[in-house]
Amino acid sequence: MSTSAIPQREIDVDPFDLGRGEDAVLCLHGLTGTPYEVRPLGEAFAAAGLRAVGPMLPGHGGAPEALAATSHQEWTAAVRDAHGALRERHRRVYVAGLSLGGLLALWLAEGAGRVDALVVVATPLHLHSRLARLLPVAKHLRRYIPKRVGSDIRENEARAAHPSMEVMPVASAHELARLQRRVRSALGRVTAPILIAHGRLDITACPDDARTIARQVSSPERELLWLSNSGHVVPVDHDGPVLARAAVDFLTRTRHPLR
Repeated sequence: MSTSAIPQREIDVDPFDLGRGEDAVLCLHGLTGTPYEVRPLGEAFAAAGLRAVGPMLPGHGGAPEALAATSHQEWTAAVRDAHGALRERHRRVYVAGLSLGGLLALWLAEGAGRVDALVVVATPLHLHSRLARLLPVAKHLRRYIPKRVGSDIRENEARAAHPSMEVMPVASAHELARLQRRVRSALGRVTAPILIAHGRLDITACPDDARTIARQVSSPERELLWLSNSGHVVPVDHDGPVLARAAVDFLTRTRHPLR
């Protein structure tokens, strides 16, 4: 079956709370993005009988100036609080994250919170750029970098419609790098079942990072899923439906016992 055509989606960048169930999934979007880019996953989880909650990460959903002033500690604190609120009301709590959201899911599973299983998509462990080491200084010299090619999505209509900031705050890239260092140093502490998904056409996060995650986590149950026709923002790209089905299947298998 071809995945070259995806249905048109209404542009809704707001946080979402979909479905009801004993188990819940915290859905986390990427840097400069909005809950819109993980909503397709949330809808699939809700249709499968899970509650799906997609918050807006701190600094997002507004002007670039707000994001530039936000630290990675604010992102981790918000995710910890959202996860804790779900844990109080649900039997199991899973986490699904795209890009920055994947890093935050790994951070949570490394010990900040009990995660019953996780799905990480297009998760960057490194900034693969010669400028990465200059970020601590560069953020004081240049505030923003334009996104010249738009969002890393291979489906043309989805890329044209995708709501995302037109610039990347350099300070935010530095905060991302700081979070990456924290996550890389503790991957071995992740023991929850994990599905690692990555688009083969991703030019934002290196596919080798997916292999590194699969190799270094301590999860007895780990799967690596390659999406052949997609770039970075897989949930709204060509392979979005394939990813959604795989994520639902992974999180709803009965062999994920209560831990």
